[in-house]
Amino acid sequence: MKIIENYSIRDLEKLSGVKAHTIRIWEKRYGIIRPSRTSTNIRYYTNEDLKQLLNISLLNKNGYKISAISKMSPSEILNHISAVMLLKDNTEGLNESLLMSLIEMNETRFTHAFMSMVIKVGFEKAIIKFIFPFFERIGIMWQTGSINPAQEHFFSNMIRQKLIAATDALDIDSQSDTKTVVLFLPENELHEIGLLFYNYALRARGYKTIYLGQAVPFESLEAVMDICRPDYVVTGVTNSIHSTDFQAFYERLQRLLPDNSIFLTGPVPKEISEKDDNRILTVKDLLLFLNIQL
Repeated sequence: MKIIENYSIRDLEKLSGVKAHTIRIWEKRYGIIRPSRTSTNIRYYTNEDLKQLLNISLLNKNGYKISAISKMSPSEILNHISAVMLLKDNTEGLNESLLMSLIEMNETRFTHAFMSMVIKVGFEKAIIKFIFPFFERIGIMWQTGSINPAQEHFFSNMIRQKLIAATDALDIDSQSDTKTVVLFLPENELHEIGLLFYNYALRARGYKTIYLGQAVPFESLEAVMDICRPDYVVTGVTNSIHSTDFQAFYERLQRLLPDNSIFLTGPVPKEISEKDDNRILTVKDLLLFLNIQL
């Protein structure tokens, strides 16, 4: 499946990281990208132009001169890309493959890029090293209008599927003395990719996890905690929230769970994180708890 898009030169700059001035020089001097024009003579670029620019940029960053690249056929460029990807730990190339899978909404391309990451660094590190930073990039592209919400949803659901499949493949520890962790997001919190990752990481380390998911009404948690009696709770607030509202949320959790360790996976307001309060456990504490090295 391919989404047909028209990009301005500024869009190309935001998506590829190549300055608009440089793109214009490459166009005029080497003719390696040839923009189309509208009926009113306004220049625009296609998905194929973006793909070509990403490939050229990758080769250029790996020592190839633009003058040499300009003489290559499309198949020769792809052959050199493959050689670069095989010979080097090329983070940039994998990120660009992810980007094209997002732009084109291409599941096959995404799967190939993601599996290359997993083979290179392992499942957990692929999520931490590649996917989480890429979501930050997606956020910027979405804010600037370089991608649309449907493309962001496509990518998020691809990652969601991978995390759920990987978690389902793990053995469940049925021993009675296994530590139990409840994971949930409060009401109005819908971004669960991070929570799904921590669910996987905890279960991979032998913990029993009870995954409640997104937008869980606070009123229902008391009954859940009575049934599950967890040793730890993982939650978080990713939406923008005032520090006083965050404090109220956290104090409510503390009253509900006075004897539990509570890990907060989202951003903690500065006014609260700087308090001398060992009850406030953050992402850093959770990563140490899981012994995950960044």
